[in-house]
Amino acid sequence: MSRIVIKNLTYSYDGSFDNIFENVNIQIDTKWKLGLVGRNGTGKTTLLSLLQGKYSFSGTIISSANFEYFPYEIKDKNQTLYEIIEKINPYYEQWKIQKELNILDFDTLDFTRPLNTYSHGEQTKILLAVLFSKDNTFLLIDEPTNHLDKTGRQVLANYLSKKTGYIIVSHDKRFLDNCIDHVMSINKAGIELQKGNLSSYIENKKRQDEFEFNENEKLKKEIKQLKKASRRTADWADKTEKTKYGGKNNKSGLRPDRGAIGAKSAKIMKRATVLKERMSESINKKSALLKNIDRDDSLNIEGKKFFKDRLLTVKKLSVIYDDNPVNQPLTFEINQGERISLTGKNGCGKTSVLKAILGQIKSYTGTIEYNRQLKLSYVCQDTSFVKGSLDEFCKIHKIDKTNLLSLLFKLGFERIQFEKPLQDFSEGQKKKLLIAKSLCGQANLYIWDEPLNYIDIISREQIKNMLIGSNVSMIFVEHDAYFCEEVSTKEIIME
Repeated sequence: MSRIVIKNLTYSYDGSFDNIFENVNIQIDTKWKLGLVGRNGTGKTTLLSLLQGKYSFSGTIISSANFEYFPYEIKDKNQTLYEIIEKINPYYEQWKIQKELNILDFDTLDFTRPLNTYSHGEQTKILLAVLFSKDNTFLLIDEPTNHLDKTGRQVLANYLSKKTGYIIVSHDKRFLDNCIDHVMSINKAGIELQKGNLSSYIENKKRQDEFEFNENEKLKKEIKQLKKASRRTADWADKTEKTKYGGKNNKSGLRPDRGAIGAKSAKIMKRATVLKERMSESINKKSALLKNIDRDDSLNIEGKKFFKDRLLTVKKLSVIYDDNPVNQPLTFEINQGERISLTGKNGCGKTSVLKAILGQIKSYTGTIEYNRQLKLSYVCQDTSFVKGSLDEFCKIHKIDKTNLLSLLFKLGFERIQFEKPLQDFSEGQKKKLLIAKSLCGQANLYIWDEPLNYIDIISREQIKNMLIGSNVSMIFVEHDAYFCEEVSTKEIIME
């Protein structure tokens, strides 16, 4: 049995005084199927980079396995698969790769085709098949589902469930449940390791959080009572001590027995000291609680009611690229209060339909009808334009900064992150920024294109609960099956 042993790992980003990891000690069996989870910006991808030896750190990482990272960086995707695969694994055997692809429901591979002629989902399958065909490798798989549709995610989960020896970063709950047997969570107080899938981890954490909340409330009451008792006992001791120096008793004519009074005072003071020690012990217990509890503040979305119930009508819509229709003719309506999920396989034109509704694509057949006074709010897939400072972002998009900061804080941002250039945000943080921007503007219809890409599980729950509890109108594309089932009021399947 081979292990990855991490001892006293401490790491901070260049120019930062705060450690992102501090004295981390973990042992990982190289046969585990390990899911790595945590809030956006907590260092999941950084940990994978540290395992690969990309950064200098304090401590040690010991492993006999060879780490391979997905997605494998390919600078020129115009190269043929032959050229790319030879760089990844010069000793590859073609039949092994094809065997892996067969399990991934992939047709016979043409090794002479350039990689960029395959879809993003197909590229994911090809590169995973190549990496898994290598011997003595431990795969570090970073967000493999972002370009996969629901069917593709299920196929990949089934494929990974038959493999061993990997760490996978994903925020898709159902996907992880189907392909992992251990969970490693990067929390506020450190890294936690548990056996089981993501659902069992969430349930265990919920029970632990509930226990800590109850214990915290109990200790708060106990500390309050101990403070009162300690103060009262100290007052008694002080008053008793003062009687030592009084004059003769009026009735007996005797002076106070200072020895007896001193003994009584000392006994009371000892009791006060015991109470203080108990109070200190309770305070120490209390300080150890609630350190790993993430904020899950509720989000609000205030859609603007339109004066008509029917917001949008689409009739026989087919988007045209290079004189060819991308999708079969599509007809649907959106009424106020409906949350419509637009679903279908990769490449069926879901994003193109959204862009046609927004007026970003002019080449299509059929009709799109809506009142020009209708206010739309769009969240796109692309985050490459997110650059500059937060102040500049607010100015360009005419957003109230206070409102934006409040939303980002609820979505797990720390205050120090607001000072960073936006291009230094993680992909999940950039996506949260775009969602927060959308929430800042009251709209009649929200159009969101794969809003959950890279976004952590806690934030997905916040967004899901917000939408379920609202009466907003929305059409969205999302491949997280659990989210779609919970949020959508109607599904439109594209062919």
